[in-house]
Amino acid sequence: MLSNFKCNHCGKDFTKEKTLAVHLCEPKRRYLSKDEKHVQLALLTYQRFYEISQKTSKKKSFEEFMSSPYYNAFVKFGSFISNTMPIFPERFIDFVIKSGVKLDHWCRDELYDTYVEELIRIEPADGAIQRSIQTMMDWADNKSAQWTHYFRYANLNRVTHDIKEGKISPWMLLNSKSGKEMLQKLNDEQLEIVSQNIDLQFWI
Repeated sequence: MLSNFKCNHCGKDFTKEKTLAVHLCEPKRRYLSKDEKHVQLALLTYQRFYEISQKTSKKKSFEEFMSSPYYNAFVKFGSFISNTMPIFPERFIDFVIKSGVKLDHWCRDELYDTYVEELIRIEPADGAIQRSIQTMMDWADNKSAQWTHYFRYANLNRVTHDIKEGKISPWMLLNSKSGKEMLQKLNDEQLEIVSQNIDLQFWI
């Protein structure tokens, strides 16, 4: 019996339209997921990779991306960006591309930590302070508190995480009385975690 229905993605033939409708090959799965946030971030990274490596302004299409042997690795990195929500995502994408680190290692926390450590040392103070205030306001909204009380009453593990992630900048932390008082409350483990981001010798 001749087949009347063909998958536009993999070329497989089917005798019934219903069978074609429920058929899910890998190319079709990739196509159907093209609008998901992490896939869009993966596509952006893929395009940026070729712009930087080949010095071309012509963007790679989604069709080229979905047929790439590196598709899964880029999608994994897209998920990492979506979950981590890095400071300046496009800047982080450029950082990993130019780092010389293998694609399979782009999702490692150590690489993001290095990015944050370098960023907070060179970014302008006004942007760093604005981001810190937004982080403090987000905490205040969740706690029905005043954002200016962040350093006094926020959970120290939360504060440690925010400093490590670069969400609270040393520009804000070390230029406020309550910020410096909060640092004295951190235990040895917490101080070790934030030590790279608040290198006092550098910031003084």
